Amino acid sequence: MNEGKGMDRPSGWALELAGIEKAYNHGKPSEVVVLRGATLEVARGEVVALVAPSGAGKSTLLHIAGLLDTPDQGSVALAGRNMVGLGDKARTEARRGEVGFIYQFHHLLPEFTALENVVIPQLANGVPEAEAKDRAMDLLARVGVAPRASHRPAALSGGEQQRVAFCRALANRPLLLLADEPTGNLDPDTSEQVFAALMGLVRETGLAALIATHNLALAARMDRVVKLEQGRVV
Repeated sequence: MNEGKGMDRPSGWALELAGIEKAYNHGKPSEVVVLRGATLEVARGEVVALVAPSGAGKSTLLHIAGLLDTPDQGSVALAGRNMVGLGDKARTEARRGEVGFIYQFHHLLPEFTALENVVIPQLANGVPEAEAKDRAMDLLARVGVAPRASHRPAALSGGEQQRVAFCRALANRPLLLLADEPTGNLDPDTSEQVFAALMGLVRETGLAALIATHNLALAARMDRVVKLEQGRVV
């Protein structure tokens, strides 16, 4: 039974995960328990590094935090609003409006320009086109990609593509940014440039960020480092 259902409350935390349990292939010999009572809070304006070896469950934790997956037990709250038990429509609306995602691979739409890739999520959220374009150009300028706004992803470098992906994730002014190895596919120099751009955007916008990374040097430059060990956050 999920805990805390219906217990919305005022909170200074952007994200609260409490007692998260998650397993796959329930009741079968191949059952895999991924999360065992994982608990984590992320404050507004805080950048938290999530460090764990491959297969430890960090992607599962991020997916649950971002409402892409549901826990077997435990509660998920965004700004004090409990997300567990919401219907699909309400979860989709909350995810679209409150959460931004960045992955190791940029997943930009190849047939659209950099500008259009940042505009489209805003249009889907009901933002007028002119306002969406202004917002997109402002974000692209902040990460140094504005001169490449009219280029499609194939004409951009890997670092430029990932910076556009950052802008897309922040286009709808989310409460929470979730990033899964956002620099893991880049060389060290480009990784440093992209990380600096990401941190600059996060600091300027004041949102909460939970960033999974293998890079301990980058993790050490965030506000706090947490580890996922044996399904628990330590």
